[in-house]
Amino acid sequence: MSEVTIKRALLSVSDKSGLAELGKALAARGVELVSTGGTAKTLREAGLEVKDISELTSFPEMMDGRVKTLHPVVHGGLLAVRDNPEHAAAMAEHAIGAIDLVVVNLYPFEATVARGAERDEVIENIDIGGPSMVRSSAKNHAYVTIVTDSADYDALLSELESHDGSTSMEFRKQMAAKAFSATARYDAAISQWFLGTDQQQALPDQFSLSAKKLSELRYGENPHQSAAIYVPYGAKEKGLAQAEQIQGKALSYNNYNDADAALELCAEFKGESPAIVIVKHANPCGVAQAGSLLDAWNDALACDSVSAFGGIVASNQPLDGPTAEAICEIFTEVVVAPGADDAARAAFARKKNLRLLLIDELPEPKRSGLMTTPITGGLLVQSRDNGLIQRDALKCVTQREPTAQELEDCIFAWTVARHVKSNAIVYARNGSTAGIGAGQMNRRDSARIAAIKAQEAAEKYGWDEARTNGSAVASDAFFPFADGLLAAVEAGASAVIQPGGSMRDDEVIKAADEAGIAMLFTGMRHFRH
Repeated sequence: MSEVTIKRALLSVSDKSGLAELGKALAARGVELVSTGGTAKTLREAGLEVKDISELTSFPEMMDGRVKTLHPVVHGGLLAVRDNPEHAAAMAEHAIGAIDLVVVNLYPFEATVARGAERDEVIENIDIGGPSMVRSSAKNHAYVTIVTDSADYDALLSELESHDGSTSMEFRKQMAAKAFSATARYDAAISQWFLGTDQQQALPDQFSLSAKKLSELRYGENPHQSAAIYVPYGAKEKGLAQAEQIQGKALSYNNYNDADAALELCAEFKGESPAIVIVKHANPCGVAQAGSLLDAWNDALACDSVSAFGGIVASNQPLDGPTAEAICEIFTEVVVAPGADDAARAAFARKKNLRLLLIDELPEPKRSGLMTTPITGGLLVQSRDNGLIQRDALKCVTQREPTAQELEDCIFAWTVARHVKSNAIVYARNGSTAGIGAGQMNRRDSARIAAIKAQEAAEKYGWDEARTNGSAVASDAFFPFADGLLAAVEAGASAVIQPGGSMRDDEVIKAADEAGIAMLFTGMRHFRH
């Protein structure tokens, strides 16, 4: 059918917002209103005439409202193919009246879980009749209009206005698609709660993910790819997707990806002294902590000013004017921070294409959750890399122990290395990265590339020596041979932190002892692909 005139509507909603206004608009068109429980009460309080569902079914609502709409009179009125003679005869024989419009939103299961309700209350907020009516209506969208979101009330009324009290097939198809998405998301949330919170299955046999599109992006990694950003339903954490964009053109797929990498690393310094992270193509190219954000920016930039051009900047503290002025001296794509003062905003405003993103607070660095990666024909799922080393658990395997400063630099380098694509090598000195080698096919080349960058920085800034001299170097995984370690020694590193566990650990330890450097084993690796 093309157009269906709305003569009878069944309304049963948990979210009462906009309900009275909708009911009045439908009643003004002569639509018969049928409703349940609290929904009927709200409509009557608005002065509307409402038929109880029990009048329709000749059965009372029972079992604390668990059974009220699960009845042939209801679902027959929803599922009947009206131009099918057999269906029409069955409706006539059993006094089943057609229901043309269904307005349903479901029990607030996710909100109940989010506020930490007890198990019994969570179970009671699993809607049964609602999803059944939604699915019946959506399946029979050729004859029935289903609305599951109060945000669509205006669209419904506009549709009725433009079609003289009827709805078009196109509108009903749109609403049916949205309805099935709503029930799929609802069932996914229930499944995740049962398997996760209720039964503590870290990797359940069935993995469900439901998300809402936040916005479409101009394109993906490349112009010929389409892209959008989605937010998972029921997500508790807030981050880049919830950031307030103060200025600048729309974010691209790559902007989001790189900015998230910067934010994830910056979160490692939540609540600590001022820190700045500079990221390019999802890899850190400069990270520093200092007494002020401006000093941290200058130190981070000095690590690799070439790569920083066109990069992403994240701060662990609200940005001030001097730091913003300094950031604006080079081309920067995105700046992310938990706030910015008026002077900082004014500085950024002069760079109209720079995107300034402000977040309420940094995410927790060691938060829980699962991460997904699509592969051909499947999906890889793993828990977040929340591995945390304890200082007193670090094992010194060399003859020389690290100094207090070397230990601090080792910890700093190790923190950054967790966020660098493997094979990862990070040199650090005095709270700043001195050189970063990322994504190479062997660890030796990463060590050499990082040292080259450090030497180039020394030449650019006129330093007497590269900052790798006297630095600590972190390796995200063990050195399979001594060559990578020797490359770090050649660059001037005086301390090493690495997981250990290689078949040639003895060879690597011997090389470290011969070079007179200290080496710590963590017993934990941090591959990042």
